[in-house]
Amino acid sequence: MMTLPDALAASPLIAILRGLEPARAAETAEVLVEAGFRAIEVPLNSPSALVSIERISQRVGGKALIGAGTVLTAAEMHSVADAGGRIIVAPNMNPALGAATVARGLAWCPGVMTPSEAFAALEIGAGVLKLFPAEMIPPKVVAALRAVLPREALVAAVGGITPDGMAAYRDAGCDAFGLGSALFKPSYSRKDIAERAKRFVAMSAELRPRQ
Repeated sequence: MMTLPDALAASPLIAILRGLEPARAAETAEVLVEAGFRAIEVPLNSPSALVSIERISQRVGGKALIGAGTVLTAAEMHSVADAGGRIIVAPNMNPALGAATVARGLAWCPGVMTPSEAFAALEIGAGVLKLFPAEMIPPKVVAALRAVLPREALVAAVGGITPDGMAAYRDAGCDAFGLGSALFKPSYSRKDIAERAKRFVAMSAELRPRQ
């Protein structure tokens, strides 16, 4: 069974499909997987998000890890798991949610901004540290944080990431990138999404390995 580290090793890109409608869920996921994505997140504040997660899991669950974003409570986490989600992404670092997620055997990705939050999350068992919002955490800050974190800790920059902006964050020590509106908006056509996905994948292939 694919793990989150496996998925991010195959592709460092995490698709964030905020606003996704269930009717487009399966086809959008297929476009992303065909382009090379191996991690897909549907924020819970999207329309009928659990339905979308279930449909995506059924369609591409064998090729990619599916999960939810904006997960705030253990009850929401369990609902995501029941729908087939295996990644639990939060905008904040909630220890109770983290402990429940790890106990359920899912990958927990809490939002962090400080060393204290990062180390506390790792002690609980965070799979990926989500540096959010990345607009407020420039590469210089990422490099300073990365200097004190365990080398094996996985770090993702999320918020305002564009294809051209990934290299600076990779050089600062990021392992992965959460991609929102630069990749997907409900108004984007299938062709738009495919073209954006291909550009992100092409740019990610040029990134240097994290030092």
